[in-house]
Amino acid sequence: MHVEPYLFFNGRCDEAIAFYTQALGARATFVMRYRDAPDAPPPGMLPDGFADKVMHANLLVGDGMVMVSDGNQPGGPDFRGFALSLALADEAAVQQAFAALAEGGDITMPLGATFWSPCFGMLRDRFGVGWMLMVHQAAP
Repeated sequence: MHVEPYLFFNGRCDEAIAFYTQALGARATFVMRYRDAPDAPPPGMLPDGFADKVMHANLLVGDGMVMVSDGNQPGGPDFRGFALSLALADEAAVQQAFAALAEGGDITMPLGATFWSPCFGMLRDRFGVGWMLMVHQAAP
């Protein structure tokens, strides 16, 4: 079994893909726009101007897949109640990714040593997505 997060950006998905590509070296492996769907959406389902928005995209972040979309959710995106966890090989990689993701966001726990990682920190990026970054520790 495999769990993959699916994030909805309410009209900012292209911006999010570009941000995660720059910040984390992520790579979009598939992008479908609403205008390219094989079936047209029911009348009134999409707001005006949404034909060019991202209906679905796969974003490869390291070895993990995050699915993303512009979606069309009332009230905008709400990324509370979860965080994406990113384990990297060393402190330099964590520091670099943390700094990039924090640009325009909010640091909720600065990088520092913990009992489970020599370098761990938490933040909310410019889209409100929560992240926990740490140095990967091999099992003893």
